[in-house]
Amino acid sequence: MSGFSTPAADGAPPGGAAGVGPGAAPGAGAAAGPYRAPGVPVPQPFAWLGPGDPDRKAPATGRTVLAAVLTGVLASWLLTDGLGVNLLLCAALTAVGAGIAARTVGRRLRVWTVVWSVLALALLAVPALYEAGWPVLLSTVWAVGLASLALHGGRRWSGVLLALPGLLWQLVPALGWARRAVRGRGAAGRDRVVPVLKGGLVAAVLLAVFGALFASADAAMADVLGSLVPSLDLGELPARAALFVLGLATALGFAHIAAGPRRWDRTPVLPGRARGRLEWALPLAALNLMFGAFAVVQAMVVLGGGESVLQRTGMSRSEYARQGFWQLLVVTVLTLVVVAVAKRWAPRATEADRRLARLLLGALCLLTLVVVASALGRMWFYVDASGLTTLRLWVLAVELWLGVVFLLLIAAGLTPSADWLPRAVVLSAALAAAGYGLIGPDALVAEQNVARFERTGQIDLRNVRDLSADAVPALDRLPGDYRTCALNVVAAELEQAGPTPWYAASLAGARARDILAERPAADRLVGEEYACDRIGFHHGYGFGG
Repeated sequence: MSGFSTPAADGAPPGGAAGVGPGAAPGAGAAAGPYRAPGVPVPQPFAWLGPGDPDRKAPATGRTVLAAVLTGVLASWLLTDGLGVNLLLCAALTAVGAGIAARTVGRRLRVWTVVWSVLALALLAVPALYEAGWPVLLSTVWAVGLASLALHGGRRWSGVLLALPGLLWQLVPALGWARRAVRGRGAAGRDRVVPVLKGGLVAAVLLAVFGALFASADAAMADVLGSLVPSLDLGELPARAALFVLGLATALGFAHIAAGPRRWDRTPVLPGRARGRLEWALPLAALNLMFGAFAVVQAMVVLGGGESVLQRTGMSRSEYARQGFWQLLVVTVLTLVVVAVAKRWAPRATEADRRLARLLLGALCLLTLVVVASALGRMWFYVDASGLTTLRLWVLAVELWLGVVFLLLIAAGLTPSADWLPRAVVLSAALAAAGYGLIGPDALVAEQNVARFERTGQIDLRNVRDLSADAVPALDRLPGDYRTCALNVVAAELEQAGPTPWYAASLAGARARDILAERPAADRLVGEEYACDRIGFHHGYGFGG
């Protein structure tokens, strides 16, 4: 099966949907639709909304519920002050509860489960390393999605894409699942839980008493204990309660998936009605011609034979190269939509139809790679002229990933079976998200702009003044007023935030605090001007030289 063709049986759910039983009357299905022979699956468009595999679902155990409660306590205790190592600690305890539930029903570890789990772990390391908000949010969301995919499994598009947000459908059922387990255990459950609660209470009292004594006896010990123990402010109780519920529900949700995942792969996806060859192939051939013309123009300009083309535009080569990146990014995304829609309604009745589909869609994907290369080149020229920003870095990463997707589509069109394509696309997206987070976007942007200043003596401070603490080590290399102007915003933010506990601090944040403590960056008035005024940076524009 080609990655660009759509066989007639492509939408049939693999071995799962209910069919007409052997004992059904021949005319029983006449009122509902066309007659199907016994044993032929009947499409059920909303079958995936039902529960998971009932043969594997097991009741929650006391250990699973206890792990979830401890996760909720840990979340309410550590996550109030921000994200850092605490997120990894909560994730580890959540994984323990899911592992207990999976072992209870006899689930075995598979290769793809390990792949998705390792990637989720790498993504959760981002908050422990960097401070920038957007990469941390992106990494956290992707980590949750990959953890859900690891527990659900999935091979087809429906199985992979619906498993990523699968946790959302498990949060409420998981609470009822745990409640039934707690109620069902009765006195036996209380005999096990009550001693644990009593022991925990006694331990808490002992630690509080002796900790207070040690803290009052030794200042260094007091500082250590103060950094280890979260503050207990009554005003934070609502937030801590919400975090407890969130941690509890998340841990139970993952355990509920592990005990009996929904089989998203069995979601019936009926193939689109095949169109006539002419009405399908004509617009696609015209689009290929358009893309081909664009590729020829790009080749003429790049190879130096397009001076007449540039003369008609009235642009220099550098101006031409920096123009139109956003339009080309939109073209890339829309082409991906066109390929998906065309694949669904492609003619597939004969081998000639399938060959034509592979040819036209494969050519379109190849020509789209020219668009991707042109867009990346234009953004490179733009960055070289104006410096790197977080937005430019983000869209560069997205464009690169789209190029990888088109390469995967081409590879799928050249292989007999494209069953590997859905997981490969999600894997490429997860690797892109992990790579984007782990490189430290803010640190990279600051490094590029500072290196450009050291090379040319010019810097656009709009590119760096709003960066997070991740940028401090690079911006610290700027001289005098440039350094002060570039760092005074983040320095003020760190000073206002105050000290951060060890479990909520990132490595980059701790390093930034050390640098600014040793060499402050307050923008002090000298004469009648601040540092930003002295280098010509005023309210949104600043280009030193």
